[in-house]
Amino acid sequence: MRSTFSALPTAAKLLLIMSLALLPVGVAMVWTAHRGISHANALLDQRAEEQDQAASRAIESLIARNTLALRVAASAAIATPDTRDCEEVGRSLAIAPGVSRNFSIELADGSEHCVTPNFLPPSGARFAKPGGIALWLDPGGNALFVRVGLIGGMATDRLPFSELASAARDVAPDVLSLHLDDGVSEAALIGRPGGAPRRVRASTHHMAGGQLSIRVSVPTDRLSVGDWLLLLLPLTMWVIAAVVSWLLVSRLLILPLRRLERAVATYDPAAGGFVLPRGIGPAVEIESLGEAFARSVERIETSEREMGDALEGQRRLVREVHHRVKNNLQVVASLLSIHGRNVIAPEGRSAYAAIARRVDALAVVHRNHFAEGEDNRGIALRPLLTELSAGLRGSAPDEARRTAITLDVDSAATTQDVAVAAAFLVTEVVEFAMLRQPTAPIEIDLRRTSELTGRLTIESAVLTEIDGDDKDKVQFERVITGLARQLRSSLELRLGRMSVELPIFPA
Repeated sequence: MRSTFSALPTAAKLLLIMSLALLPVGVAMVWTAHRGISHANALLDQRAEEQDQAASRAIESLIARNTLALRVAASAAIATPDTRDCEEVGRSLAIAPGVSRNFSIELADGSEHCVTPNFLPPSGARFAKPGGIALWLDPGGNALFVRVGLIGGMATDRLPFSELASAARDVAPDVLSLHLDDGVSEAALIGRPGGAPRRVRASTHHMAGGQLSIRVSVPTDRLSVGDWLLLLLPLTMWVIAAVVSWLLVSRLLILPLRRLERAVATYDPAAGGFVLPRGIGPAVEIESLGEAFARSVERIETSEREMGDALEGQRRLVREVHHRVKNNLQVVASLLSIHGRNVIAPEGRSAYAAIARRVDALAVVHRNHFAEGEDNRGIALRPLLTELSAGLRGSAPDEARRTAITLDVDSAATTQDVAVAAAFLVTEVVEFAMLRQPTAPIEIDLRRTSELTGRLTIESAVLTEIDGDDKDKVQFERVITGLARQLRSSLELRLGRMSVELPIFPA
């Protein structure tokens, strides 16, 4: 998991860290908001239930007041046969608040004792025994009849639906609908208005032993779209905070760093100085980093220029040294040649010529090293051996001036130390051949034997077996063996030929 996280980009790491850091806060806020909304919903349900019960109780209370007042007043009127007591009953009912003043009183035999002028005779009347109560709706009107049973008769009053509805609205103004049902007929005291809420609480209450049923509907407010948005707001804030942080880091840090990285990756010292990309970003620190890098590149370029100038001066110095060494060696060879011509004794003249040839061989090596030193490719053996052979033939004695020297050399290069030893080796062998057998041809051959080695072979008739007491041959063998040892190779001598292994550069 750790390696996977380390492999993520910085922006992704920041987004993940911010998400994990803000997630507990978002969850806590969502839980708190959900709890608050649930509590508010419970309170709304409780309020709807209270309004439901209040509307039902208001109707029950109104009916109970009328029943009690009518029972008291009518009992007194039935006890006296004088019908004028009905006027007294009306006055007593008028005093009681919320009590209907339209009533009728019947005796036990069913005869009418008294009735108010505005009282309409009930239809579908029900019997009420003494101490009991009967409730029913007027099928043809807009009223509720209430009949109480008395000793010696019954009393009936009429409650208009408007009064019942008004009593319910006084205590429960949010009631949507209120219906009365006596088992035979049904009446709507309050109808459902248009545009009613989607959630409605409906309940039924029974009165007088189930003679009358009251059905009440009240609205119940629940979680709305705005409430849900409020509930999701903490979660939304968590997402927005994480995304905004990721965007800010990407814009202010990651993108400028990537622009700077591309500029560094595509920087070419040969094309000119380092140029910062435009619009590297609003972050001052990134801009300072880019400027610091530009200053570092400028210092590096200055240092490289100074090193290049110093290297060029060193090259010139080395070139001058090689040039002077080559000139000095040629001067020495010329002096030896001049002094050798003035020597009368043949042995002295021959010694001067031998020394001059070796000095000239060394001068040839320096000249070739000076020519190839510019490209640092080593000393090319083919031009070296060609020039050396021409010089040896030019400095040979008169009788050996026409000695044929044949070259068959592969293209190869080697170091200065190897070139010096090889040049001296060729000089020794060619000189020995020209002095011993001037007319015998000489063949010089160089072949690659591997990627890093080559074999130098010299063939001449002088290399055949001769008398072992020859001091010159013994000296010659001692010299070429020493040169082969300097080349770190074994000298191979065969009849008429000699070969040695040389270290060379790869092709």
